[in-house]
Amino acid sequence: MREHRIWLACLGLVFFIGCHGGDVHEAVHDAAEDAHDAVTGEAHGEGTARAIAAIEQKNDSGVSGTATFQASGDQVMLTLSIAGATPGEHAFHLHEVGDCSAADGTSAGGHWNPTGQDHGKWGAEPFHLGDVANLEVGEDGTGTLTVATNLWSLGSGDDNDVVGRSVIVHAGVDDFTTQPTGAAGGRIGCGVIRLAE
Repeated sequence: MREHRIWLACLGLVFFIGCHGGDVHEAVHDAAEDAHDAVTGEAHGEGTARAIAAIEQKNDSGVSGTATFQASGDQVMLTLSIAGATPGEHAFHLHEVGDCSAADGTSAGGHWNPTGQDHGKWGAEPFHLGDVANLEVGEDGTGTLTVATNLWSLGSGDDNDVVGRSVIVHAGVDDFTTQPTGAAGGRIGCGVIRLAE
C-alpha cells in the first residue's frame, strides 16, 4: 500500500509537469527524494525532524550561510553552506551554548562536548561531538559541507541533541591536536540551531 501511494504521487507529478511545463529533471529529483523520505520514515515507524541554523557574520567577517540538520531514523544529516568567507580551509564546530549575541561569537561558549572527550578529528577517537570538520572555501568565497552521523539527535532532549547549540565557522584551520580548540582562530560565523516548524 505504501509503495502504491508513492507511485500515485509520482504519477500525478509527471501529469502536472506535462500540463504545466517546468524543469522536469528537478521535479523528478524532488519526487524521488520525497518518495525516499516517505519510505524511510514509515520503515522506521517514525517521522523525520529538521533543524536550521541561520549563520550570521562575526568579527565583521561578511560571512553568512545556513546549516540544516535533517533526521531520518537514527541518522542526522548536516548540510552546511556559507558565503562571504576568505578562500581556503575553515574549521567548523558545534558549540555548547545557543547564543550568538556577542560580536565576536564568544557567547556560544566552547566546543559542544557532552561525552567529556579531548578535542580531536571527527571519527578518530577521541573527539568532541562538536568537532565536525574543516570546510573548503573556494575563490568565490563559498563552501559547502555534508556530514551524516548516528551520534547526534534532533529534539530528543538527550545529551546528544544538537538543538539549542550553536554552529561556528572559524577564521583558521583545525589542527585536530591543540586542546581544547584545535587552534582554529577567531569566530567568523555563528548560528543557533533551532527546530524547524
